[in-house]
Amino acid sequence: MKAEDLKTKTADELMKLLMDARKDQFNMRFQRTAGTLANVADIRKKRKDVARIKTFMSAQRNGTAAAPAAAKAAKPKAAKKAAAKE
Repeated sequence: MKAEDLKTKTADELMKLLMDARKDQFNMRFQRTAGTLANVADIRKKRKDVARIKTFMSAQRNGTAAAPAAAKAAKPKAAKKAAAKE
């Protein structure tokens, strides 16, 4: 699930996506216990999807734009040093 896909969703669509992701996560836990889950890495991916959806829901509620953390921390150190000298 990409962040660009979530930006265009409404609050109701995000809630439905969240419920579906939680159901999938629940079923995956049972499959892992039973030994029928083919790819255990999917559990981790699903957990991150749930967190991503919740982040966008929170951002919509607060009226802020949710941006990936990497984009926020992408300010180069050289620009910080130049700004500090001025």
